[in-house]
Amino acid sequence: MRRRQALIALATAAALPPAFAQQTYPSRPVRIVVPSAPGGTTDHVSRLVGQELAKLWNQSVVVENKPGGGTIIGVDNVAKAAPDGHSLVTVTGSFTVNQSLVAKLPYDSQRDLRAVAMLAKSDHVLVVNPSVSAADLKQFIALVKANPGKYSFASFGNGTSAHLAGETLNMLAGIDLVHVPYKGQAPALADVMGGQVHAIFANLPEVLPQIRAGRVKALGLAAAERSSLAPDIATLAEQGLPDLLSSSWSGLLAPAGTPNQIVTRINTDVNAVLAQPAMRESFVKSGIAPMPGTPESFAAFLRDEAARYATVIKKAGIKPN
Repeated sequence: MRRRQALIALATAAALPPAFAQQTYPSRPVRIVVPSAPGGTTDHVSRLVGQELAKLWNQSVVVENKPGGGTIIGVDNVAKAAPDGHSLVTVTGSFTVNQSLVAKLPYDSQRDLRAVAMLAKSDHVLVVNPSVSAADLKQFIALVKANPGKYSFASFGNGTSAHLAGETLNMLAGIDLVHVPYKGQAPALADVMGGQVHAIFANLPEVLPQIRAGRVKALGLAAAERSSLAPDIATLAEQGLPDLLSSSWSGLLAPAGTPNQIVTRINTDVNAVLAQPAMRESFVKSGIAPMPGTPESFAAFLRDEAARYATVIKKAGIKPN
């Protein structure tokens, strides 16, 4: 009798419409894995969004920091988790870079994970030490061409978005800026301000105070449009390089096999959180833009980023550390 009742219950659950599945999710605490150390922008955004999702779901949302391996450890943890929507991972540009930079990933980026929702983006700006005698991108390119091998650019580390932006500039402009990797933006920017390195693609909100104080000079924003944070800074596109786009971004992935209705539920609720006036204000104060959208648009973004980075990595001959 009990076995028969269990079979009936299972059959009933299988027949439930997607709407019911959305209503019953989440059935227990949800964890968002951040594959980097606490305190960074990715961690900050994940916690802000997680707090509001917890209110919507009336369920705990726990942010777990799992740094290591260039974010590979944390991503792999979720790639191998149960595909039920209760384990998510916040990825950044390193997720798309690693697909080409790391020979043997413990997961398949396309097969083992699926896009859920994009969260935020912060555009990069090309800045130089004030001693560099160039007022705009055109003058800078001419200066570097006239002095091959003598000018350098810093990055947050080998294979980071700032590194790939500099290599993209080299390829598109036909110049030879020498790459100098650092462990993070702070030490890299410090040496640009100190004159040890000449240039860097830096996160706009974090470098803006240094631009305003005259410690570095902005040559162009690596975005399709000017930023409301600094409308006086022209884009690189306006100056002849429309294909040089670079930013720091973040978004949520779930294990492949997570049901469509659950992915839709999470995406809908994340977008609702990003649309909250208080949330938007908090993002803007941090210098980042909320990026609502569909799972499909985020998946397309990931594919485009991976393809673009693959081209740069191959042409520049970039190898992992």
